[in-house]
Amino acid sequence: MLGRIAALAIGWMLCAAVFAQAVAPPPPAAARFSQEQLDRLLAPIALYPDDLLAQVLMASTYPLEVVEAARWARAHPGLSGQALQDALQSQSWDPSVKGLAAVPEVLTMMDARLDWTEMLGDAFLAQQQDVMETVQRLRAKAEAAGNLGSTAQQSVANEGGSIAIEPANPEVVYVPVYDPTLVYGPWWWPEAPYYWYPPGYVPEPGIYFGVGFVVGAAIWGICDWDHRTLVINARNYDRYNRAQIGNMQWAHDPQHRRGAPYPDEATRRRYETVLPGASARREFRGYEQLPSPTLEVPRSAPSRGSQSPSARPPRAATPPAARPAAPAAAPAFESFGRGEAARSYSQRGAASRAIGGGGGRSAAPAGGRSTGGGGHGGAPQRR
Repeated sequence: MLGRIAALAIGWMLCAAVFAQAVAPPPPAAARFSQEQLDRLLAPIALYPDDLLAQVLMASTYPLEVVEAARWARAHPGLSGQALQDALQSQSWDPSVKGLAAVPEVLTMMDARLDWTEMLGDAFLAQQQDVMETVQRLRAKAEAAGNLGSTAQQSVANEGGSIAIEPANPEVVYVPVYDPTLVYGPWWWPEAPYYWYPPGYVPEPGIYFGVGFVVGAAIWGICDWDHRTLVINARNYDRYNRAQIGNMQWAHDPQHRRGAPYPDEATRRRYETVLPGASARREFRGYEQLPSPTLEVPRSAPSRGSQSPSARPPRAATPPAARPAAPAAAPAFESFGRGEAARSYSQRGAASRAIGGGGGRSAAPAGGRSTGGGGHGGAPQRR
């Protein structure tokens, strides 16, 4: 009798297990960015030199640290070269964020357009291959439009079917400035792409360059176009961060996310599961839960910023019909509602992380650091 009861119990247990598997909900799917969203997100940076582009993509996955680094850089405007490198050693940010302090114009852009930075990082974490592929498509469009080619500032080459952009001097970075609604030819989506211009820039077809930033080994990211991924220049990384890296394949570090939410449940599980006690750490640091992100892109382009007539580059007469109408501006992508929340989020943890601590030494500007104009000194050079 007891044997029959045990057999029945085992049978019921097996049936329950099979039923549970049958009705268990499927694992959450990762949110998908549409091709239109990817084009709009990447249009402002797709023509950056490969190494700088790689580091921007890495750093965008740590938006709170970008805010902290930008604030710190504004508080230490005189630091450059070795003094800057020395001061950064005491900061706890991800090395990709630290390196961008050598290119303050880019760091300023990422901080000023924080919602764009967050969305860029979310897209890269969820769809890395699509992001890299989109960059190549945009570069091909700019090349076909006659707006991308080798210059005194950078070299453009087709390598195995991919367009590579390298600085003419590996230790000097020129940040290209261009109007994404013009440089790729006629814009093909109903909504305009994201953009940010330094003060004094007047949108024109083509690419402009200001002064170069002497970065030394600060920019160590590499775009591996063959595999559509990012790798690390170990020599530069070790030199600048005074460390030895064993794995040259870049991998996102969830600890530097500082509690900023991931774009969807699948991405969150992929990264936060490797961080036991992450919730407790966020609570200890004074973080609050950010509102759930949305993949809906803003329906208005951000402000192009101030334009000082004295700093404007020469411009050719352009028929009014050739210039796209500027839509109503939304300050800092306010339609997302996450940028200011993340900025406040970062400020709440400032006391425990001592953001302003260390690196207080000042040095005279040197090595290509420009003064004013978001890093562009004098009249920009047009390609």
